[in-house]
Amino acid sequence: MQRDALIDYLDAYLGAHAMQDRSNNGLQVEGSDDITRAAFAVDACQASIDAACAAGAQILIVHHGLFWGEPLPIVGPHRRRVGALLAADCSLYGVHMPLDRHAQVGNNVELARLARLTPTGEMGEVAGGQMVGLIAEPSGALTLDDLTARVASALGVQPFVQAEGPATVARVGIISGSAARWIAEAAARGCDTFLTGETSHSHFHEAAEHGINVIYAGHYATETVGLRALALHLEDQFDLETIFIAEPTGM
Repeated sequence: MQRDALIDYLDAYLGAHAMQDRSNNGLQVEGSDDITRAAFAVDACQASIDAACAAGAQILIVHHGLFWGEPLPIVGPHRRRVGALLAADCSLYGVHMPLDRHAQVGNNVELARLARLTPTGEMGEVAGGQMVGLIAEPSGALTLDDLTARVASALGVQPFVQAEGPATVARVGIISGSAARWIAEAAARGCDTFLTGETSHSHFHEAAEHGINVIYAGHYATETVGLRALALHLEDQFDLETIFIAEPTGM
């Protein structure tokens, strides 16, 4: 299909420009006019770019792109990344928070689906008053251990758990990636458990102080699920071959 038609579709479907975001969401590097194979990766790192180009992809769609709102000289590793894309005539498309919050293929709704939870609300207020995360609930009795096992099985990771809330889970806040700063908001919205990717030392004590369980399933792992869902969606919508490039960080 035509590159511009795919970009227009992605921009509209994902709402790529409909919210304030530090990422320059949308087309970041322009490549071939014709696209038959699309690669997907969490990060626009050199390894992912090289793998996409070697696989013959005409576009690489990522969650973490190369441009984040401020001028960045095309030197060093950044030059090599951009240079590899241009040499292979491969486009780069980045979509950050719009993919986290998307109602059909978003990271957060996919995490809820994989954990067999039903979305019931929103949380995680960002600039402009929009919500980046969601709240979800189980259909019946669910223990923290069982929820953790579901997440571990779905993502292929062993989550780090702070069991500071009740042993039975009734209301779960979900924000993929690095979202520990929303622990207090999750508790304020009545969540007994919060599912996210990674934390830092500065947020560790918040879980105990707010009496909430926190499941950390990895920044990388929690942000693979939306890209995989988007790839399946594009396969259904268009005559387009897709590949997912795994470059896990263990973080």
